[in-house]
Parts: sequence; C-alpha cells; structure tokens
Amino acid sequence: MAQESPKNSAAEIPVTSNGQLEDSHEHSFNRDLKRSLPVGLGLSETKITSHGFDSTKEGVIEAGPFPGGRAQQKSGPVVLADEVKNPAMEKLELVRKWSLNTYKCTRQIISEKLGRGSRTVDLELEAQIDILRDNKKKYENILKLAQTLSTQLFQMVHTQRQLGDAFADLSLKSLELHEEFGYNADTQKLLAKNGETLLGAINFFIASVNTLVNKTIEDTLLTVKQYESARIEYDAYRTDLEELNLGPRDANTLPKIEQSQQLFQVHKEKYDKMRNDVSIKLKFLEENKVKVLHNQLVLFHNAIAAYFAGNQKQLEQTLKQFHIKLKTPGADAPSWLEEQ
Repeated sequence: MAQESPKNSAAEIPVTSNGQLEDSHEHSFNRDLKRSLPVGLGLSETKITSHGFDSTKEGVIEAGPFPGGRAQQKSGPVVLADEVKNPAMEKLELVRKWSLNTYKCTRQIISEKLGRGSRTVDLELEAQIDILRDNKKKYENILKLAQTLSTQLFQMVHTQRQLGDAFADLSLKSLELHEEFGYNADTQKLLAKNGETLLGAINFFIASVNTLVNKTIEDTLLTVKQYESARIEYDAYRTDLEELNLGPRDANTLPKIEQSQQLFQVHKEKYDKMRNDVSIKLKFLEENKVKVLHNQLVLFHNAIAAYFAGNQKQLEQTLKQFHIKLKTPGADAPSWLEEQ
C-alpha cells in the first residue's frame, strides 16, 4: 500500500467562511517571518497583511511597529560622505579620459596624413621651428667634424712627443749626429706643446657647442614637441565641436555640444599657452646662440691661425683670453673621446 505523505503544517492555512485568514494564524505567520528576517535592515518591525480573494491587493508588506511587539532600537542607514572617494575609481576615470584623448588625437593625426582633416598652422612660428631643426643638424655635423679633428690632433701630438723623445735619445748616443738629432728633438717637442695648446682650444670649442646643441637647443625642441601635441589635441577637439554643431540640436545633443565646447576651450587655452612658451624660448635661444657661437668661432679661428703660423705666444694668449686652463704639458691625458 502506498503510504500517505506526511502533512506539512506550513501548508495548512485555516481560513474563515468568507475566505479570509484567521487572525491567530496571521499573527503567528507574521511573528515567524519577523524572526527569520536578518537584523539591521533598518526596519523596526515588519508585518505582512493578507487580504481576501475579493481584494484588489494580493499582498502588502507594511513596515512599522508590530502591534503588541517590543520597540527595538532603530539603527540608521550608513551614509557615505561626499568627501570619501575611491582611489580605484579615480584611476579608472583618469584612464578612461586618457584613452579617449589618445583616440581623438590618433584619429586627428591619421585624418591629417590622409588629407581629410584640417590643422591649425602658425606660419611664422612653424618657419622658425623648421629653421631651428635644420640648424641643429648643421651644428651636429660641425660638432662631429670637430671631434674627429680633436681625435686626429691628439694622435698627432702623441706621435710628435714620442718622436721627440726618440730624437733626444739618439742625440745622446750618436756623437757625430748629436746636433742634428738635437734640434729635431726640440722641434718635435715644440710642435707637441703647441699641439696640446691647440687641442685644449678645440676641446673647449667642442664642449661649448655640445652644450648648445644637446642641451639648450634640445630643451627648446622638447617644448616644441609639447606645443605640437597641444596643437593636435586642440584640432581634435575643434573638429569634434564643428561636427556636433553641424548636426541637429535637440535635448540629447545640446549637453554633448556644451561639454564639447568646454573641452575645446580647455585645449585652446593650453595650445595658446604652449605657443607663447615656444615663441619666448625661440627668442632667448637665438640670443644665446649668437653670443655663444660668436665667442667660440673667434676662439677657434685665432687658435688655428696662431698654431699654423707658429706663433706660440699668440696661441697661449688666445687661451688666456677665453680662460682656458691646460693640463700639465707632456702628460698623456686622454682626449674627450677617450673619456667617453
């Protein structure tokens, strides 16, 4: 025989003759439900009222003090202050803005290369930047040639010094050629000494031009790169604003146009600032370049001319004029190239 399934007391809900729940069972059900609710929901008591079949409401959950129940202490909801910020969300927002800005700039660059996009051009400033870059290449070539000359001159001075020592040694050992070896030794030693003086002037010239090219001009070109980046950002947001202004104006597009206008204004101010910075740096660079190269070219010319004229006094005077101090003559000091 099949066994009867045990009756579940929870399934037996007594009702009255008109189809409503008995009050005693309703209170018992509400009490059991209240005990099963977790503490800390912010509600003092919870009461569930069930209506009859003829009612429009199927079930109502009422929040309020339960009749006959004990009043519990209310625990207010936890409110986060506006000052509390999540660092992770801030970083995520920064990454999002950076990605959006990168996308806009990349699109602007590609559009310009394909000839579809317009770019803002300051003809006068662009011409000055092109001249600066061209001059930098020429100065780098002069610097490279001067370094080669310094290396070769160092090798020649080193050879002359060794040759002078060899002549002096033979002058002591060859009595019949003592005089001939002697003045050749003196000549080579004098040439080596003058060569060291000229080498000091050339190395000073190289150091000054190297500072001008690889520090002063490079610093200005770094500002130029920042200016060009600001120009691309400005054109990218300008293009976005122009496209939005050409479209319809409704409740959905007006907030976007306003936001685009604000971003455009921010990048326009940045672009104007960087353009002004580049103009100022180019002006100061030109003044500094003329002053530095004037002194260095005079030094280079006077030193070379005095060396090949055999004017030792004029050569030494040139170094004193530019406050150049030489190391001990005859010392095997490495050139600037060997010190690298």
